[in-house]
Amino acid sequence: MKATGVVRQVDELGRIVLPVEIRKTKNIDKGTPVEFFVDEDSIVLKKYEPACTFTGSLDDLVEYNGRKVSKKAIIELAKLI
Repeated sequence: MKATGVVRQVDELGRIVLPVEIRKTKNIDKGTPVEFFVDEDSIVLKKYEPACTFTGSLDDLVEYNGRKVSKKAIIELAKLI
């Protein structure tokens, strides 16, 4: 993980402001969904990318009932029938 040298305070509502430099380099605009991950004593913030419900893959996704499913998962599920 790369240090940026930027420090922000958490406000009384638990919010922090992402520095404009980071938002620009990571293409994070107003309304961009982000996802939080926790690992030991670290909190990682990442742009949200919908993945396959079953495999976690980001390849060949189709939407079914509001969920992303990979074509490979559909083929594997069809084999179970």
